[in-house]
Amino acid sequence: MASHKIILGVTGGIAAYKAAELTRLLVKNDFDVQVVMTESASQFIAPLTFQALSGKEVLTSLWKNNTSNGMSHIELSRNYDLIVIAPASANFLAKLTHGFADDLLSSLCLARTCPIAIAPAMNLHMWTNQATQRNVSQLQKDGVIFFGPDSGEQACGDIGLGRMLDTEELFKSIKNHFIPKIFKGKKILMTSGGTIEMIDDVRGITNLSSGKMGTAIANAAESMGASVTLIASNRKDYSKNINVIYVSDVRSMHDEVVKHINDHDIFISVAAVSDFKPKEKLNGKLKKDFIGISLQLEPTIDILKEVGLSKNKIFKVGFAAESENLIENAQKKLKTKNLDLIVANLIQESMGLDDAKISIIDKNNVIDVPKSNKIVAAKVILEEIARHMSMGK
Repeated sequence: MASHKIILGVTGGIAAYKAAELTRLLVKNDFDVQVVMTESASQFIAPLTFQALSGKEVLTSLWKNNTSNGMSHIELSRNYDLIVIAPASANFLAKLTHGFADDLLSSLCLARTCPIAIAPAMNLHMWTNQATQRNVSQLQKDGVIFFGPDSGEQACGDIGLGRMLDTEELFKSIKNHFIPKIFKGKKILMTSGGTIEMIDDVRGITNLSSGKMGTAIANAAESMGASVTLIASNRKDYSKNINVIYVSDVRSMHDEVVKHINDHDIFISVAAVSDFKPKEKLNGKLKKDFIGISLQLEPTIDILKEVGLSKNKIFKVGFAAESENLIENAQKKLKTKNLDLIVANLIQESMGLDDAKISIIDKNNVIDVPKSNKIVAAKVILEEIARHMSMGK
């Protein structure tokens, strides 16, 4: 049984070819897709293409009905979870804004009882035109969801805002729409990745943290409705809606945390922060044949402890990557750093890997999560955070 039922509306535009790939991705991921095309869309790509990809007859005409009472535009709007218009032309945005219903797609949009999302696709000058922007503003006030547009090279040769989102990004946006927004209205501050403390101008002390868990949690939190600020040392595939601040060392990460901490509801410290740094950084590049060097180390700032012991009422989550005595060491860290939750994992079972076996620990309980992809683990961690917050910690 399909997980969700979607009407995919395709309007006229060169980006219509992307809708074919989108259909394939949706069907592959267990979405029930009914394609509805405008007459102009059929000039760019044949309905037969979508029929082959969706496994359903493509609907194109208000006058050719599949219902006995001739009300297919009414029936369609009642039986689906979401309408996605991709691509959505400037003309269709105008029709939707003013309630026109002169073809099947515009009629079912007007008669809908489900949410509607549009993926705009047009020339940058059409997108920035005052008339289009008025329409966009009104549609947003009416509750219409916008996926994009993106910026880049366009079919006409112009470069700028107006092109339809890439297929993968659009698919993610549709998938995320159906994720419960348990963090709606919440602001999450995160750290992620391994910091580096410079020895000389080209070498540094760092660790093997890949930033994969931090990336997974940040993206999942955003899809669950949170406003996410991520202070990261790794450049990863973050959601475009995440505010990413790139840093390198502990001091710069600390300064950014202090700068933003008071404006957030939740702090999640996923970063593998360097515990030590060279007492003095050497200038230039240390030569390979240099003999007798002695490197003196000193402790770095303990960002998590500083946040934990502050009077800020933010919900605090830490991570404990250990090589032994996992639960015991994590429980000690939970207490000494005054955290609400801590996520523990063995270094050899998680660092740099796509999968991880974790334990989620609070002051009273230990929840063991079986080895799973970090994307799955991230969802479990966030659900546990939400559960604790709903219980008043």
